[in-house]
Amino acid sequence: MSRFLITSALPYINGIKHLGTLAGSMLPADVYARFQRSRGRETLYICATDEHGTPTELAAAEKGQDPATFCAEQHRIQHDLGRRFGLSWDHFGRSSSPQNHRLTQRFAQQLWEAGFLEERVTQQVYSVVDKRFLPDRYVIGTCPHCGYEAARGDQCENCTRVLDPADLIKPRSAVSGSTEIEIRGSKHLFLRQSLFSAKLRAWIEGKRDRWPLLVTSIALKWLDEGLQDRGITRDLEWGVPVNAFEWGPNPDGATPAIEGLAGKVFYVWFDAPIEYIAATWEWADAKAVESGTYVSVESPPAEMKYGDFMGALGVQNSEWQRWWQLPSAADVTYVEFMGKDNVPFHTVGFPTTVMGVNEGIVAESGGHAPTWKLVDELKGFNWLDYYGGRFSTSQNRGVFMDQALELLAPDYWRWWITANTPETSDASFVWEQFQAQVNADLADVLGNFVNRILKFTETRFDGAVPAGGADSPLEERLHKDVLAKLRELTDHLEGREFRKATTALRQLWVLGNGYLTEAAPWTALKTDPDRAAVAVRTGLNLVALFAKVSEPFIPFTCEIIAGSVGESFPGRWPDLTGEGVLSILEAGRKVAAPEVLFRKVEDSQVAEWRERFGGPES
Repeated sequence: MSRFLITSALPYINGIKHLGTLAGSMLPADVYARFQRSRGRETLYICATDEHGTPTELAAAEKGQDPATFCAEQHRIQHDLGRRFGLSWDHFGRSSSPQNHRLTQRFAQQLWEAGFLEERVTQQVYSVVDKRFLPDRYVIGTCPHCGYEAARGDQCENCTRVLDPADLIKPRSAVSGSTEIEIRGSKHLFLRQSLFSAKLRAWIEGKRDRWPLLVTSIALKWLDEGLQDRGITRDLEWGVPVNAFEWGPNPDGATPAIEGLAGKVFYVWFDAPIEYIAATWEWADAKAVESGTYVSVESPPAEMKYGDFMGALGVQNSEWQRWWQLPSAADVTYVEFMGKDNVPFHTVGFPTTVMGVNEGIVAESGGHAPTWKLVDELKGFNWLDYYGGRFSTSQNRGVFMDQALELLAPDYWRWWITANTPETSDASFVWEQFQAQVNADLADVLGNFVNRILKFTETRFDGAVPAGGADSPLEERLHKDVLAKLRELTDHLEGREFRKATTALRQLWVLGNGYLTEAAPWTALKTDPDRAAVAVRTGLNLVALFAKVSEPFIPFTCEIIAGSVGESFPGRWPDLTGEGVLSILEAGRKVAAPEVLFRKVEDSQVAEWRERFGGPES
C-alpha cells in the first residue's frame, strides 16, 4: 500500500473541544499523518465539523442565530484552534457542504433502489410543552438495561447499548425538562441493517488481528445483541433534506416518490460519516478552483442512474475519486481514528451504508462501475477524563483547546496527550502529573540536550560543525543504540501505538544526553581537540536527527531545532538501514543555539490553574 487516507472523528459543531477530543481522535491522527508524510508516502488527512442535528438548532437559537450562521462561525473557530494546535489537515470540511448534501442524497437513493431502505411509521416522542418532535438524543430517561438515569434516547453512554426513546423509563424532554410528552406516529426511512449482520460479522472477524481489541469487542457486542434496523430520518429543519429530489422506484414497484417525508432530514449519524468522502470532494474542488480547472456540476436529474451521476461530476473531481473508489483506490490504506463512543457507528452503521450502496452499484452496472472503499485500519481510543471525572463546561471542570493555548505553547499539550493516549484504558489529566512529565521530558531531557551542545559549539567552535577526528567505539556503540531505538520508534508508529512511540522517542533523547555526558567534549577539548570535535559533531547530528523524528509529536519546537542546525523543515524520516543516521551535517555548517525551548511549569502555575479549572475536588 503506497497511499494513506486518514480521517479522525468529526468534532461536533456545538462548542469548543476539550483535551479529551484531541486525545481520542484528532491528535493521534495528526501524529500518524505527519509520520507517513515524513516517510515520503502520499498522505491525505481529512476532517470536518459535524454540523447537523438538534443540538445545533438549540445552540443557534440560544445565541440568536440561524443554524447556518452559527455553524459558519463555529467552523471558523474550530478550524483556527486546530491549526494553532498544529493539526495538519489537508482539508477541514463541513458536513453542511453542498457536496455532502448531494452525496448523502445519492447514497440514500442507491440504497432505496437496491431495496435496503424501508418506509415505516414509528411512534415518536412529541413534547407538548416544546411543541415539537424530540430527536432521540433529546429524550432523556433511565436505561432499561443498566439503570443509568441520564441515558439518551439513541444510546446509553453508560452501557453503550443502542436505545429507542420508547425504551426509556420515565422519559423527559432534554430541551425543557418537561415530562408532558406524547407518542405520535411519524413516517421515516429505515436502513435495513439486519440484512447485513452476517456480512458485517465476517468483515469484522477478519480484522481481529489488525484492529485493537477495544474496537472489535464493541462492534461484535452490537452484533451479538442482534443488529436492528436503524431509522435514518428525523423530524428536523436543519440537515440534509430527504425530499430534495424525487425517489426512483424501488425493486418491489413502489411509487416513485415517498409521501409523508416532506420537511424531514437525514439523521446526523447517516450523513456525518459520508462527509469523510464529501470533505475529500470539497478538498478536490478547492484545489481545482485554485488551479482554474473547476467546472460547476449542477444537481443531476432524479432519473439519472448512479453510475452516470458519478461520471457527471466532472474532471475536477477525479482527484477525490482516486482516494475513495475502487479499483483506483486499491493502493490506499484507509485509517480511521476515533473515541470508543463513535466505534459502533463506524464499524456497523457506516459500513452497512457503504456495503449496501456497493451492492446496488454492482447490481445496476453488472460489476463495471467503481465501488466505495471500506476502512482498512480503525484505531479506537478510550476516554481522557479530568481527575477521574468528565470534562464539563457547565461545571467548570477541565481544560478546553482555547484555554490550553492561553497557558502554554501547543507542543507541551501535544507531547503530554500523545504520551498518555488512552489506548488500553481510560486516562486522567492531572495537573501535577502533567507538570512532572513535561518538565522531565521536554525541559530536562530534550531541551537541555539541544541547548548545551549548541551553546558549547557557539562558544568553543565558533558556531560551526567541526571537522577532524575519527569515530571511536563510543560513537560506534551510540550508532548501534540509536539505530535500534529508531527502528523501535518506527515500528510503534507504523502500528499506531502512540504511548510506546513516545517512550521510544524519549529513550532516544536520553541516549543523546548519556552520550554527551560520557564523551564530555568540554573535558576532551583541553587535551584532545580532535576527540572533542568528534563528540560535538556527533552531538549536533543528534540534534538534527531529533528534529526529524520528533516532528510528528512536537512540530513547532522541531521547526526551531531544525533551523538551529540549518536543516529544512519538515525533514525526511531517517534511513533505517543506518546510512547517514549520524552524518546529516557537513563540516563547517553554521549552527546557532535557539532561545530556551521549554520553560519549566512552576508550582505556582499549577496552583493557579487548579484554582481556575478545578482539581480532584471538582
